[in-house]
Order: sequence, then C-alpha cells, then structure tokens
Amino acid sequence: MTETFVSRLVRMVVTLAIVSVTGFLLLHLAPGDPLAQFALSPGMTATQLGVIRHQMGLDVPLPLQYLIWVKGLLVGDWGRSFRDHQPVLTVIFGHLGATLELAGTASLLATWVGASMGMYGAFRQGSRTDTLMTVLSVVLLSIPTFWFGLVFISLFSVRLGWLPSGNIHAVGGAFSLGDYLRHLLLPAVVLALGSTAIWSRYTRNAVAEVLGQDYIRTARAKGLSPRRIRYRHVLRNALLPMITLAGLQLPTLLSGALVTETVFTWPGIGRLFLDSLEYRDYPVAMGILMFSAVLATFGSIVTDALYAVADPRLRAGRQ
Repeated sequence: MTETFVSRLVRMVVTLAIVSVTGFLLLHLAPGDPLAQFALSPGMTATQLGVIRHQMGLDVPLPLQYLIWVKGLLVGDWGRSFRDHQPVLTVIFGHLGATLELAGTASLLATWVGASMGMYGAFRQGSRTDTLMTVLSVVLLSIPTFWFGLVFISLFSVRLGWLPSGNIHAVGGAFSLGDYLRHLLLPAVVLALGSTAIWSRYTRNAVAEVLGQDYIRTARAKGLSPRRIRYRHVLRNALLPMITLAGLQLPTLLSGALVTETVFTWPGIGRLFLDSLEYRDYPVAMGILMFSAVLATFGSIVTDALYAVADPRLRAGRQ
C-alpha cells in the first residue's frame, strides 16, 4: 500500500514537472511581448520599457526565469499578474468559483443523463432505441463544443428569446437565484453534451458486459426478480469501471470550459486563461496551467484509491 502511494506520488511530481517545463517554454517562446501594451502608451520611452521589463523579471535568461518561477511556486508565491498586478492565486480564486459551478452542474447533468441512457440501452440491446442512442452519442462526440454553443445561442437566445446568451447574471441588475440559473442553463448543457455521450457509451458497455456473466444467468435461474438482479447484481458490479470514468471527467470538463466559457462569456478560469494568453500574462497563464494539472493528477490518485476500496479483489490482494 505504501509503495503504491509513493509510486503514484512520484508519477504526479514527474507529470507536474513535465507540464511546467513544457508550458513555460511554449508560453515564452510564442510570438508576442508582454510589454506591447505598455509600448503603445503615449510618451513611453525605451528606458521606461526597460524598467518595466526588469520589474517583470523578463530581463534575465529564460532558464533563470524558470528557476525563479519554480522557487516561488514551491514557497507559495505564484507571482503577480502583468495586467492588474494582483497575486496570481488571488486572480485564479476570483474566477475559480464560476468554473466550479459550471463544471459541477455539467458533471451532474452528464452523469445522470449519460448513465441513464447507457443503462437503458444495455438492458434493451439491439433495439431501435439502443441504436438511436448509439448514433446520438457518436454525433455528440463528433461535433465540436463551440458549434453547439453557437447553435444554442442562435436558437434559444436570439430566435426564441427564452434564455440569455451569456454572462453569469443580468448586467446592472440585482442578483437573484432564478436569473443565475437561467444564465447557467445553456453553458452547462453545452459543456455536458460531450461527457454525456462518453458516459452513455461507457455505461452501456460496462452493464452489457456484466449482463453476460455467468452469475447473472444463475440469478435469473434462481427466480430472482428483474429489479433485484438489475440493482443488486448488475449495477453494483458495473459501477467499478465507471469510477475510473468519473475521475477522467475532471480534466475533460476543465478543457471543455475553455471553449464554453469563451462562447458564453462566462467569467471562469477557462476564459481567464485565454485572456492571459492574449495579453501574454505569463504568471496567470502558468498559474492556471499548474492549478489545472494539480487538480487532474490529484483526481487520478483519488480515483485509483476509490477503485481500490470498491474492488474486493484489490482489497483481498492487499491483505
């Protein structure tokens, strides 16, 4: 058990190191200069630009910049934003809540709808409904998220006028739960579409595999009711592989939030990340990249731990 935990921890550290080096190099070697916005200011001189570059720490060699950044990261100093000069963690946490609300709602929708579709198709294999849901899942996985976002905005916001096209609440109005939910619905549904298809196919395959096992046929031969077989034996055993899928949804939703938050002008870290890339705000971009990487790797470790707890074969192996 201890060796397994240590090996996972080592893999996590190696993964974060690779992400940090790759992200740092790509950001700093990409075309563009963080000082471009300052250079456009009237009366800005070369001397003043040199002072600003020094304050940003961009006047030293790139390897040294990376080492300085890593040193600060390890002691909890993630740097300051080039745009508003606030601490990076303050900027990230200021937008994190909106992303968690959107991703959490999308995750619940995708799990509930997708798992229900998968179970329905597995219990009715070969039916027209099963075929229809298979085709629907392929379509949802094939079409990019931004296309669904634009179509939903055009239909439900522009033509029908049922739901707002963006933002987290009405501009200039007082906060209300109903208004917030109306703004949340469209982006949450769009973000959930791809994950719904994944949950549907994964659940269907897991349940169908369990239905073909000998102990299911034995339970039927004993005269157990279909309801008891379904919930006591099938779903209980099909749950194990779905635990892994649940852990993989976190990075999927975070990456999907980049597009969804941009299309719906949702003020989360996905939109913040794209804005930081546009303005060459290296500290914020790297902060979001590392924060997301930590969440993804930690989620993978938690998933492995839950799988080990839920699977009696692994528990017996440890004993």
